[in-house]
Amino acid sequence: MIYLQLFLTFLKIGAVSFGGGYGMISLMREECLAAGWLSDDEILNFIAVSESTPGPFAVNMATFVGSSQAGVLGALLATLGIVLPSFIIILLIAAVLKRMLKYKGVQAVLGAVRPAVVGMILATAVIMFLSILFGIKNVNSAFTFDWRSLVIFLVVAFLGIGYSLWKKKTFSPILLIILSGAMGVLFWGV
Repeated sequence: MIYLQLFLTFLKIGAVSFGGGYGMISLMREECLAAGWLSDDEILNFIAVSESTPGPFAVNMATFVGSSQAGVLGALLATLGIVLPSFIIILLIAAVLKRMLKYKGVQAVLGAVRPAVVGMILATAVIMFLSILFGIKNVNSAFTFDWRSLVIFLVVAFLGIGYSLWKKKTFSPILLIILSGAMGVLFWGV
């Protein structure tokens, strides 16, 4: 039953999400919480790991959730579920793309989807920011503060931005991830 549930859940997410992996975060979060698969903290950890590993974010996230709930087969089915709608849609669109794009209605729909995706991504970023830096997961926890997360954020932001301004080139994201991980181990002893 869990296998079918994983496949159908991620099939639905893949079918109704626009804007790539980041546009899917809020829907993935909602579905994983509703199914009782992950807690808010686990979702944040899965997002961090999915961001840090090579490959598309949504595929990584689906794979990690599937694996955590039902092992290798769960990972395969969740991954297939998230990828299948896009694959089918791209095949269909490729067949009729040139004919469809000349219509103003199609252009208007595609133009209207972009701001909605940006809004979803920004809302998710605000939720993650408040949750990570301030520990805000609901109204009751709005007055707690996690100074360690703020220190890590400020050090990484200062190094990244400061180095870019000083050397006129970007600081390696890999080094920033390693630094963040090392500081996390230092602060939390993970």
